[in-house]
Amino acid sequence: MIVVETGTEVREWRRSAQGTVGFVPTMGALHEGHRSLVRRAREECDRVVASVFVNPKQFAPNEDLDRYPRPREADESILREDGVDLAWFGRTDDFYPQGFATEVAVPLLARGLCGRTRPTHFAGVATVVLKLLHRVEPNRAYFGRKDFQQFVLIRRMVEDLDLDIEIVPCPIVRERDGLAMSSRNVHLSERGRQRALALWRGLTAAKHRFDEEGDRDATSLVLTATREILAETGVELEYVELVDARSLVPVEVIEGDAVLAVAARVDGVRLIDNIAFGADR
Repeated sequence: MIVVETGTEVREWRRSAQGTVGFVPTMGALHEGHRSLVRRAREECDRVVASVFVNPKQFAPNEDLDRYPRPREADESILREDGVDLAWFGRTDDFYPQGFATEVAVPLLARGLCGRTRPTHFAGVATVVLKLLHRVEPNRAYFGRKDFQQFVLIRRMVEDLDLDIEIVPCPIVRERDGLAMSSRNVHLSERGRQRALALWRGLTAAKHRFDEEGDRDATSLVLTATREILAETGVELEYVELVDARSLVPVEVIEGDAVLAVAARVDGVRLIDNIAFGADR
């Protein structure tokens, strides 16, 4: 495995890389969710690139940039073990040199859901992902569905800007008890981790109502999930919303592919999760 820190080194590697290239962008603190993306890329592509970069532009001043875990040695070991060809540990001064002034935005997809409380977040995400894609020039890029709004936004950006890259959505990876894997889970106390399971219970309660009872009414399904989540003390609910799987516009009745998304805080840690309804699962 080759380890680099700058975009120039990535471009040099890319010029000589033969065959298809799969790309897995991450912020590090790698867990089984990230590893599943790498394995998928390894299965489908001749070469695999993974990036590790905690992007400051997607954090607001009051968010957890300084607390975000950065276990470089462990991350490097995982990427090596999983057969990555090029590991790119990005530097802030390389991504955003003095005088950097450009921002990429996809406003129609960034306003709702997490965008309501994190209004600058998705511009930071879109900007860094576009830079990553330009430097790596992959044939395919792999994203987990846990950050569903992020995935939809990036897919739209790639389509709108005519990038010849396939954006591949990958299933959410969960702990045995259903908790969605996240690098932020390390900040949960033992009790907080148990409380966090309420998010998955709420989502599955709504899904059961849809699958077993045929309930397609958004208000009813959202209320089912909300009641289940709020039955657990210590969960600060931010939103529960049922949206169209492509436009992220709230739906009143499920008629096509939809996603029920939730965000909440437990132990001061912001957690997100979602579940698909319809064919988009």
